[in-house]
Amino acid sequence: MVATQAQSELTCTDKGFVCRRILGASGNGDLAEVVDVLLTTGLRILVVAMLALVLKRLTHRAIRRFTARLVVSAGSTGRLKSMLESQPDPRAAGRAATLGDILRSLATAGIYGLALLTILGELGVNLGPLVASAGIVGVALGFGAQSLVKDFLSGVFMLVEDQYGVGDVVDLGPASGTVEAVGLRTTRIRDVQGVVWHVPNGQVNRVGNKSQDWSRAVLDIEVGYGTDLRIAQEAIEQAAAEVCGREAWTTSVLAPPEVWGVEALGKEAVVLRLVVKTRPAAQFALLRELRQRTYEALDREGVKMPLSRQVVPVADAKRQAGPEEQALSH
Repeated sequence: MVATQAQSELTCTDKGFVCRRILGASGNGDLAEVVDVLLTTGLRILVVAMLALVLKRLTHRAIRRFTARLVVSAGSTGRLKSMLESQPDPRAAGRAATLGDILRSLATAGIYGLALLTILGELGVNLGPLVASAGIVGVALGFGAQSLVKDFLSGVFMLVEDQYGVGDVVDLGPASGTVEAVGLRTTRIRDVQGVVWHVPNGQVNRVGNKSQDWSRAVLDIEVGYGTDLRIAQEAIEQAAAEVCGREAWTTSVLAPPEVWGVEALGKEAVVLRLVVKTRPAAQFALLRELRQRTYEALDREGVKMPLSRQVVPVADAKRQAGPEEQALSH
């Protein structure tokens, strides 16, 4: 009995003040240890859990403010300034929402993971082998999933830099078309033939966005040599002004059409260039309308498009033909 009490006192000496007081009051070492765990270790675990919750809330609030600033900055320098002025940019809002969800998930996982390790340490669990095993697993995953990590980081930077978004017409190198979905690992686009392409973000070395902020309809028109270029340019300008002045196109055109003049001197034609600044991705439909109206205007003015001529070497063809074919040709 004396030995047991002495051992309990030694145990409580290691535990602390609460254990010694409970042992002195009850004489039960087991009860003293349980109460000590509940009042000291349990209290520390509770404090760690509360700190983790508070830190998560503060981090999420900071992330929300950060994403809100992204929306405001995108609106003041991008589409709001040139197009929508006082309205929020849905593209920037969607991008900020996606980025915010990612950052909040990463922050939650990091905070809760650190809190769990701290709680395990308070419970007396040896964290050395656990940390070593986690390090080995992390290194193995790092080597085995390099492409996955590369795709993930590329997706994050793509969202932060607003390289493209859903609805944009892009050229990613491996494929080009309209963006249908943007993920952290892949981007899904659909080309003009209806083919869906899944492009890993880590394989995108360059991005050509044809519909960000504003676009430009560029139409090169060939007229034959000997054409009065002044008459041709006036006809082109009048046709473009008529198209852009229609109610169906007034919301898509951002600036009056411009005829830049002679763009090139070809072997058989003079190239005149017409440009119109439009809203994102509106240039394709506008170009089809401009081609038709420009052709009609030039035809009314008597301006003919050049016809390519192909010289057929008849003598060489006769030499290569057989006797029967030559007889038939005569």
